[in-house]
Amino acid sequence: MTWLLGVLIFFPFLTVIIAIHEAGHFFAARHYGMKVTEYFVGFGPWKLWSRRKGELEVGVKAIWAGGYVKIAGMNPYEENPPEDAPRLYGAKPRWQRAITIFAGPGTHFVLGALIFAFTFYFFGNVNDPTPQIGLAKVETTIDGEAAPASVAGLQVGDIIVSVGGTVEPTSEQLATIFTDQAEDRPGVPIDVTVDRNGDVIVVPVAPVMTTNEEGDPTGRIGVELQVVTTRMGPLTAIKEGVLEVGRTIEESIHQIGRVFSPAGISRTFGLLFNDQARDPTRDSTSVVGISQQVGSIGSDGDWAVLFYFFGFITVFIGLINLLPLPPFDGGHLAVLLIEKIRGGRAIDMRKLIPVSATVLAFFVTFVVATMILDVTKPFALP
Repeated sequence: MTWLLGVLIFFPFLTVIIAIHEAGHFFAARHYGMKVTEYFVGFGPWKLWSRRKGELEVGVKAIWAGGYVKIAGMNPYEENPPEDAPRLYGAKPRWQRAITIFAGPGTHFVLGALIFAFTFYFFGNVNDPTPQIGLAKVETTIDGEAAPASVAGLQVGDIIVSVGGTVEPTSEQLATIFTDQAEDRPGVPIDVTVDRNGDVIVVPVAPVMTTNEEGDPTGRIGVELQVVTTRMGPLTAIKEGVLEVGRTIEESIHQIGRVFSPAGISRTFGLLFNDQARDPTRDSTSVVGISQQVGSIGSDGDWAVLFYFFGFITVFIGLINLLPLPPFDGGHLAVLLIEKIRGGRAIDMRKLIPVSATVLAFFVTFVVATMILDVTKPFALP
């Protein structure tokens, strides 16, 4: 059920990301006067839906593993009528071709920044190392006696600013503080400073000893806590969203380097044939594993984490597309750079087709391997 929920959430999101990516190529190509004949989400010979308007055909194909925009002149084996010569990809200045290619993955970084900004504005920074503790519930009794928090007047929604001399305590620190107070100074109140709708209030509360779910003694005041993050203003959220893209790129580069290093590749295929457990901090995952994670987050209703995760995935996919290998967009950019270094001498793209086929075959095999691992050795979900 978790996996199904993940599919229902993640695949529509992925479809939108693909459509926006290809729209980047499409609008840039049209802006520079290139002839675009096809705009499709998906691959393969089977069309699920299509519509033609003039020279352009728009549609959806059966294999949802990406999408493409067909720009006249990019296929070295394609015959083009002489009258289309000024509109061919190769006829345009190199800088216009570079922008057209980069416009696809470039949308991922813009969209990622917007998703991060949306998350920070509406939910707060999920990576905040010192989240505030909010009161989700104030109990009236503990073990049949009046709960100290209720007696002291703490209210649902109060944000704990400090307890005693500890500023912005974590849940674990609060448990230790209340236990120590109840054991060493029974009946003596400790100052709990809270933020109540913007007003700072000091409430003396005397913790009492009770037992937790494991039967261990612990100090309590009678509240149910929740972690809340500080929401950002719109300008701060946008700035932090852009910065988060930079941090995500840095982390993603480390992940890509680790997974696709000789050791990482060997480990991935070795896991198919040994009993070694997978490590979520080291091993890659596929859309199957991502769907499982999305389903788990969605079932918990943690929308802040879900949106942040979508932002991370958006940036990560954009970075993968910039790998300097054909047939990725980064491969086309690498070709343009090499041509520039060679003084403008064009590279025969027909000679790169075997390279593209080899790279594509490897990545398809690698993705299939990770999909099998996601089914046979799934990561433990939180």
